[in-house]
Amino acid sequence: MKAFKLIVVLVFGLLAINVNADEWNTIKNKAKGQTVYFNAWGGAAAINDYIDWAAKQVRSKYGVTIKHVKVTDIGDVVSRILAEKSAGRKTGGSVDLMWINGENFKAMKKNGLLFGPFSHKLPNYRYLDIENKPTLLYDFTTAVDHMEAPWGMAQLVFMYDSDKVRSHPSDMAELLSFTKKNPGRFTYPAPPSFYGTTFVKQALLELVSDKSPLYDSVEKADFKKVTAPLWKFLDQLHPVMWRKGSVFTSGAPQMKQLLNDGEIFISMSFNPNDASNAIANGELPESVRSYVHDQGTIGNTHFVAIPFNSDAKEGSMVFANFLISAEAQIRKANPDIWGDPTVLNVNSLPDKDQQAFKSIPLGEATLTAKELGMVILEPDASWVQALEREWQRRYNK
Repeated sequence: MKAFKLIVVLVFGLLAINVNADEWNTIKNKAKGQTVYFNAWGGAAAINDYIDWAAKQVRSKYGVTIKHVKVTDIGDVVSRILAEKSAGRKTGGSVDLMWINGENFKAMKKNGLLFGPFSHKLPNYRYLDIENKPTLLYDFTTAVDHMEAPWGMAQLVFMYDSDKVRSHPSDMAELLSFTKKNPGRFTYPAPPSFYGTTFVKQALLELVSDKSPLYDSVEKADFKKVTAPLWKFLDQLHPVMWRKGSVFTSGAPQMKQLLNDGEIFISMSFNPNDASNAIANGELPESVRSYVHDQGTIGNTHFVAIPFNSDAKEGSMVFANFLISAEAQIRKANPDIWGDPTVLNVNSLPDKDQQAFKSIPLGEATLTAKELGMVILEPDASWVQALEREWQRRYNK
């Protein structure tokens, strides 16, 4: 592990040196006056407000206009870009920048839908915490190769109402026992909803005795054998869930509302600061707290990428660079604003920025880095579609 970190640091140092000031000035000059259509999930008001703030900053500082195109499923955007390529649309693409990771990034990289490499050209790239956050270099198990720029960190956390739950589960087996004792008080979104698929992957990773097949292509595995413990677990869980598993929630916002209304006692988020943020905004009661399972929970990095046929590549790079600036990352990390963990190495920043990060208020519902414990790496992206397809076959009736 030490040798790996040393190699990463050496490579990272060389890439940081390669940031060319003259080239960046040329990029900034070309970016002026460009309009960037930024396709990103639009399902959370706090995130939408943050993107609006960042757009205003970039327009003021660099003369670049950012249009937030709110989408429900970024997979639909990938399909649109693929259709544009198939139609020979090499310029004038409908998307200039997109919020992406996981299987969607793998699909775009495989089909030649990305512009780049570009992230190592961003001046703020030098401040990324690559040594301690290797997920900045590997999106699930797909090498990033500078074809996307990191934007934030994520880790699955569970949220519970401490007024109603004295002792929260510490693993999937205990979650099943809890739900049997408290029928109707737990649910999860139906895949392919992001949170639903994440919950299914977390359960699979906890329940299998050998995780190694999950970090290789699903085509190489005995899918039926590897996933058998998962389906056995879900078959027992669903009948004691909310509405007896006959109905699943639409996504994270509905889960949060059900937790707030007391219909369920345990929910989940992929943002460790989400509970504190929701308490501050009045979306959840002050009794809500966060926890993770003893074995750890899935974590990853989310990125922004530029499609191959964007006509605002320079403007997109300027916006991507701003998103990893200390100013933008400090604001985003504040749970009163968003609460998204930073991709930066805080210790590499100027003193004033380090102090600003240390001054960010963390609510009582936010776990410390130590409490978050071990991050479980995402399975190979090829498992996502296979799991979603089998889940739909079994339970979407």
